[in-house]
Amino acid sequence: MATELAVDSAKSVATACLLCGQPLTLGSRSYFDTRFGSSGVYFITQCVGCGLEQTLPRPEPEQLRHLYESYYNFSGETGTSYTGLRERFLNSWLYRLWLAIDGDISFHSRRGRGDLLDYGCNEGRGLAIYKANGYRVEGLEWNSKAAELARHRGFTVWNQDLEDWHAPHLYDVIVLSNVLEHALDPARMLARIKTFLQPKGQLWISCPNNKSFLRQVFGRFWINWHVPFHILHFSGHTLSKLLQKTGYLIIRVGNETPALWFTQSMISRLFAKPGRPTRQLRSVFYVLPLMIIARFILFPIFWLANHRSRGDCLILIAENKQA
Repeated sequence: MATELAVDSAKSVATACLLCGQPLTLGSRSYFDTRFGSSGVYFITQCVGCGLEQTLPRPEPEQLRHLYESYYNFSGETGTSYTGLRERFLNSWLYRLWLAIDGDISFHSRRGRGDLLDYGCNEGRGLAIYKANGYRVEGLEWNSKAAELARHRGFTVWNQDLEDWHAPHLYDVIVLSNVLEHALDPARMLARIKTFLQPKGQLWISCPNNKSFLRQVFGRFWINWHVPFHILHFSGHTLSKLLQKTGYLIIRVGNETPALWFTQSMISRLFAKPGRPTRQLRSVFYVLPLMIIARFILFPIFWLANHRSRGDCLILIAENKQA
């Protein structure tokens, strides 16, 4: 009965496609928050025209802010064995080696010069790496707790909505590492970001790939459904179409399948329950062995999936065409 009511609710708020405006079809399978245990039942719609998928019901902006502040990514966790090990690893030569082996979905191995903005910088882990790579870095972060910690680490980070923020200067690079799929209006987001880029400045995007073979393997436990936080579910085609529509030149589209993402999907399949946080996702005891198995035993499968555009993560680099 609860699922039927949720289906009716999702149908009542179903709208046109955010990309092309055509009607949406509603899938019958329900989804829940397999990471943090936030309440709610969700469904995935698909546009009959371009194929873009969306999560319904779509949270309102204030509801999303509450969810981020209460659950998402950084909510005050410090001093645990998981965060301590993660920090040491990110600052070691082993991390550089791991990026070369596992794939770089956050652009942490890209060296260069110029002004870089990390939109959705969280508590500044990426900012530290981009700075070490040669960039002058700044961040924009919605989560006030995370932004405050990043500022405490010495970075310039604004805690504002993109719509309300006014950039102090133009940027050579803007990074959207697993950010765009969270957008309530992706075309508007990309159009506004474009105004902050230098002519021929680059936009670096990574996000889950809805053509991933792991989605078929894990079904509703695929970690990158990530409802209700992931509003949109892109393929390489729909993401490229969106960028072209908003005035960008596509330079590169690729795929990666991080061992961590496979590991998280496996842990979700084994332990996730509706309404309960899946604490095993942050347990070194579960995460580390599964990551090693994934990367060093399953790597031929991942390699083949990536080369067939069925990898778990889309990597796209685009350029601001505006003269």
